[in-house]
Amino acid sequence: MLVLFETAAGYAIFKVLDESKLQQVDSLYKEFETPEKANKILKLKHFEKFQDTTEALAAATALVEGKIGKSLKKVLKKVVAKEAHEELAISDAKLGGVIKDKLDLSCVHSPAVAELMRCIRSQMEALISGLPQREISAMSLGLAHSLSRYKLKFSPDKVDTMIVQAISLLDDLDKELNNYIMRCREWYGWHFPELGKVINDNLAYCKTVCRIGDRTNVASSDLSDLLPEDVEAEVKLAAEISMGTEVSEQDIGNIRHLCTQVIEITEYRAQLYDYLKNRMMAIAPNLTVMVGELVGARLISHAGSLLNLAKHPASTVQILGAEKALFRALKTRKDTPKYGLIYHASLVGQTTAKNKGKISRMLAAKTSLAIRYDALGEDTNAEMGAENRAKLEARLRQLEERGIRRISGTGKAMAKADKYQHKSEVKVYDPSGDSTIPSTSKKRKFEEIKEEEEEVFSTPVMKAKKPKKSPETAAVEEETEEPPKKKKKKKPKKDEAEEPKEEEETVEITEPTEKKKKKKKKVKEEED
Repeated sequence: MLVLFETAAGYAIFKVLDESKLQQVDSLYKEFETPEKANKILKLKHFEKFQDTTEALAAATALVEGKIGKSLKKVLKKVVAKEAHEELAISDAKLGGVIKDKLDLSCVHSPAVAELMRCIRSQMEALISGLPQREISAMSLGLAHSLSRYKLKFSPDKVDTMIVQAISLLDDLDKELNNYIMRCREWYGWHFPELGKVINDNLAYCKTVCRIGDRTNVASSDLSDLLPEDVEAEVKLAAEISMGTEVSEQDIGNIRHLCTQVIEITEYRAQLYDYLKNRMMAIAPNLTVMVGELVGARLISHAGSLLNLAKHPASTVQILGAEKALFRALKTRKDTPKYGLIYHASLVGQTTAKNKGKISRMLAAKTSLAIRYDALGEDTNAEMGAENRAKLEARLRQLEERGIRRISGTGKAMAKADKYQHKSEVKVYDPSGDSTIPSTSKKRKFEEIKEEEEEVFSTPVMKAKKPKKSPETAAVEEETEEPPKKKKKKKPKKDEAEEPKEEEETVEITEPTEKKKKKKKKVKEEED
């Protein structure tokens, strides 16, 4: 029986001297306790050494994938084919099937063979002559690193750590530049305050300060390569009538040094931005096409790496960067945020406020696909990202047009714009608002109205007073007056009002009182 043993240095083929020992699997390790015992069971027949690490990596990769490499095929044809009648013991059953199909060699894989491989590994230095332990260790380490890179599809061009560091440095530079420029404007403003109002661009301002120094040098300085003609003329005019204080040469020197620092940092920032753009196109081209290099780099930095970002679902990519707002909304049971870092993408920025949520959700879904394609795919082109972006732009146009379409039978008719008519509303001035007297409450007003109604209904019926008559006329009337006839009372109808009844009653009551008065008058006249 022959044994095929793979090492980091090459392929080794052993011949089994005593096959009876292989039957005792549990006690086989005792036969390999010393190199002398091991040499009694196995004998090295052939050793094929790898030329370099690349060949070793190719052979190891083929073994991992269950294929026959060129070097292994060469060894099997050269050595084993001569003794085709013998069996070949191998450690991988899948590889044995491939060897049997292609080279027509009988292969064996069993627990006894697996134990034999472990024992050979323990005494490898003694069994394989001419291969020192130090060399085997170095080759094993190099092959392990190379194989790990291959398994992870590792490439130096795909190092996303550089992107994380670059975008962080870019943000730090922006903060420092703002602080430096603010300090520079405030410092030089004591000497020449009018210059800050004339020149708005920060870089042009710092370059102008470096060029002129003291404001008295403005008239003799040539600023045509820094500023337009009209701005240059305005600066020279402002320098003649400036209200700033005088400063020493040492102060001007320090201000110039600060301006030089601002100019250098600005130039380095532009260089860093170009580096970041190129790196993003190399590592995540589809992500860059979808959201831009700055937003893509911030997403990668926030997640930690491109692979970590690829593990996030689209809903997480959408609100990445708004975690504080999300948890606050969940705690207070308010509406959750619709977007995080993805809000700064150009597609979301050019959308109306009504459609920002929809576009950010669709963009996050397509961006998540692009991230996974960049992180796990083998291609490095940006065709998928460009195609998805075109779809999103078409969807955006559709959403924007939906606002000016009207509902119709076909759903395609455009809304007709109605003629504009200006309607002005004339408002009359209400003087009641000028009064400082506190207005009465509604309850009080209601009580006053109720009291007025009660007074109206409770007023008694006023009796008509008859004019006073002289005694003579009273006597004449008394003679001619007939006894009053009682009027028949008509039964009041239901529909008649109650007022006539009251009048009749009052008439009947007033008649006897008048008779009494007349009698009293007669008595008085007779006495007289």
